[in-house]
Amino acid sequence: MHVPLIVYAVVATALAFDFTNGFHDTANAMAPSIATGAFKPRTAVTVSAVLNLVGAFLSVKVAGTISGGIVDESGFHADTGPYIVFGALLGAIVWNLLTWYLGVPSSSSHALFGGLIGATWVAVGGHVVNFSVVVQKVLLPAVVSPIIAGVAAATGTMIAYRTNEGVKKKHVSRGFRAGQNISASLVSLAHGTNDAQKTMGVITLTFIVAGIQPAHSSPYLWVVVACGLAIALGTYVGGWRIIKTLGSGITTLDSPQGFAAETSATAAILASSHLGYALSTTQVCSGAVMGAGLGKSGGEVRWSTASRIAVAWVVTLPASAVFGACAGKLASTGVLGTAIVAGIGIVVAAGLFALSRRNPVGAHTVTDAPAETRVPATADATY
Repeated sequence: MHVPLIVYAVVATALAFDFTNGFHDTANAMAPSIATGAFKPRTAVTVSAVLNLVGAFLSVKVAGTISGGIVDESGFHADTGPYIVFGALLGAIVWNLLTWYLGVPSSSSHALFGGLIGATWVAVGGHVVNFSVVVQKVLLPAVVSPIIAGVAAATGTMIAYRTNEGVKKKHVSRGFRAGQNISASLVSLAHGTNDAQKTMGVITLTFIVAGIQPAHSSPYLWVVVACGLAIALGTYVGGWRIIKTLGSGITTLDSPQGFAAETSATAAILASSHLGYALSTTQVCSGAVMGAGLGKSGGEVRWSTASRIAVAWVVTLPASAVFGACAGKLASTGVLGTAIVAGIGIVVAAGLFALSRRNPVGAHTVTDAPAETRVPATADATY
């Protein structure tokens, strides 16, 4: 079977998006553990990368939601469909890079959904978008999941401190840090089961549209492997700017709070993956961290940072839809339009990377907290 060149381009671009998803969302799994000292920064991203790869093989239900749920693949024309998907991916990548540069933990998932919806709507028509599925499996979980994770994390935090009253902090911290080694690893595993599948779904959608694969079929094994490796590599690179925001920008975390936040997030993400909901792991983990901050007596949430994150939650889907619409419409005109879209994407990516070098954040600076947030440790202090 002859495979058009644009299909290869879409696969490469989808894997590039998966890479950005990895480094953009590393903070979801590892920011609390890095902030509390449970993991050293480099160890954290290595463990997270391996478990994201493993998680990619555990389920394909979310991939099915993307490839045959959000948009109706039968509404695409085989000649133009892959070009539209290419534009959607470029729109999502640009939004991911922009929010990474700003250090805002926005949703890579919603960037992808927005790009796909925007590109499809403008280039093909609104009738191809399954808005009932978008509401049921994207918007509703986006509203409910961070609240559930936040309440669970707050409750878990209160229980953790209540059951350890009078115990020396150094003993409690040591125990909960050990627990975080497990809980943070489980978040990474859960992230792989949810987010890696989204790119699998986009590639499968492209194959279906191009007539390479039958409708409603599962991703090929090599697609699962490639997507797992791409998100694992991106995770290993580490999105240090976002890790710093989620780990110390929202609240100052102790190990009991970190454990509660990670455990709550894991439960929410795994449940959604089992049900096929294309959840935003970023929103779940951010909500859990906020809940953990509120669950500690005397704890605080830095609402200025939290409000920035909340704005990103609301804006990501429509903003990436606009980016995807522009890129998808131009790419749908053919090879020249696609080349222009690719060129713009490369220029934007290079520009944001160059700007980020002016104020670099890496493994050696990610745990640096503002002076006003540092609390001197007392060896014999108790909870």
